[in-house]
Amino acid sequence: MPRFDRYMLSQLMVLFGFFALVLVAVYWVNRAVVLFDRLIADGHSAGVFLEFSALSLPGVIALVLPMASFAAAVYVTNRLMGDSELTVVQATGYSPWRLARPVLLFGVIVAVMMSALTHFLVPASTAQLKEREVEISGSVSARLLREGTFLHPGPGVTFFIREITQDGELRDVYLSDRRREDREITYTAERAYVVQADGGPRLVMVSGLAQTLRTDTRTLSTTIFQDFTYDISNMIVQNQNLNLRPSHLATWDMITRPAEMAQQVDVPLARISEELHGRFQQALLALVSALIGFATLMTGRFSRFGVGRQIVVAIFLLVVVKLVESAVTDPTRENVALWPLVYLPSVVGLALAVGMLHLAARPFRRGSNAEVPA
Repeated sequence: MPRFDRYMLSQLMVLFGFFALVLVAVYWVNRAVVLFDRLIADGHSAGVFLEFSALSLPGVIALVLPMASFAAAVYVTNRLMGDSELTVVQATGYSPWRLARPVLLFGVIVAVMMSALTHFLVPASTAQLKEREVEISGSVSARLLREGTFLHPGPGVTFFIREITQDGELRDVYLSDRRREDREITYTAERAYVVQADGGPRLVMVSGLAQTLRTDTRTLSTTIFQDFTYDISNMIVQNQNLNLRPSHLATWDMITRPAEMAQQVDVPLARISEELHGRFQQALLALVSALIGFATLMTGRFSRFGVGRQIVVAIFLLVVVKLVESAVTDPTRENVALWPLVYLPSVVGLALAVGMLHLAARPFRRGSNAEVPA
């Protein structure tokens, strides 16, 4: 590669890494806050939070890479124009078409990164994340074993533990069961233990009192017990929604066995086709966004006021591409024969970039010179 191409490509890659890091941090922090509140509120440890954060990270990266490529292309082009470097290079005979070569190579590199994410990392991480969500939703220790807090592990159930010793003994246990319409049962015990049985976890209460209130007759009966075993497996409402989605499927399986994959996730075949081609489309959008950012700024001339107008136009063109993407989503998900429409946003984006480059490459035409009187 010529020296200028290597120089411009290195600038693009450095700024791309910077913008990608910043955007990933912003998006990941926003998601991590919600994830932290949800997991910690359910009593899960910080290790589970870190695991879920790591599994959600590939999806966040895939979301921000096209934006990072656009930001890098705009920033580098703006800086090279402000420092008159592009002006000097164009004076040596480099046209906007020729200057677009390192940007094109940069877009291809980002597209390869996006392909690795969309075809391998994101499907694997989302599928693993779904499995872990189902696993921890039925965790007894996370949902019940928290001292000093009134818990509601299921509808009509209230549970309280004053203290949990290092030996796993529960002190001063309170359990209210209001799941039956005709009666409310309240258990109190000095000590209790959680044991595992074949049918699920059991709560063994020692030295306690059971109070049964009949709602129809409004009568209260009490029973003193030395030990009592209570089935708590049905108190934990486990999330059984392990249904796979098209985003969890491997790309190769959708290519080789589309009908079987559609049956497995219980969606129409058109939905599988849209997901498959959409993964290739996401990689192309990273290339298109970089070209649009560069080509639009090249239409501007050197100005002390910068190229703010061109940057606004470039953002508007990206919005047009996203509008086209939204418009073709529903038809492609309903009719498998319309899968070529998935690539329409990239085609429109490339056409806009080519049009901007053509506009930038036109020779500057002055107006007709007025005749100077003799």
